[in-house]
Amino acid sequence: MRNDSRLSRMLHVLLHMARHDGPMTSEAIGTMLGTNPVVVRRTLAGLRDAGYVRSDKGHGGGWVIACDLERVSLLDVYRAVGGPRLFAIGNERSNPDCAIEQLVNATVDDVLRDAEALLVERLGAVSLADLSKGLDARCAGDPRWQLERVGR
Repeated sequence: MRNDSRLSRMLHVLLHMARHDGPMTSEAIGTMLGTNPVVVRRTLAGLRDAGYVRSDKGHGGGWVIACDLERVSLLDVYRAVGGPRLFAIGNERSNPDCAIEQLVNATVDDVLRDAEALLVERLGAVSLADLSKGLDARCAGDPRWQLERVGR
């Protein structure tokens, strides 16, 4: 099963936007992510609707960050990109006749609910500013950071 990478990809884009002077085109973002600009626009639409980015059309236009990094959590971004299903684990049948399968399903459901609650809590506790500060610490004095900037 393929992983849903929308959250990590959009976090990547948002951090680039926060460090980029001026708008970033869908084409430039698509090149950075190795995907089609249409996919970029479709995914960024959810972030735009949430007020985290905005886009300007025409020459010199593109996408820019439109939020305070301190006020936006990873959970906010997760929800803005459509809140993909967190776990691929599930029960085969929701109303089994077998007592063993009922017990297994109930136990798995409980564990998954607890794990999802913990993951949502952790995603909500990390802001885009926290990621940006972590990037600053990781890249301090590293000349490779300049090579990775979009719009070199």
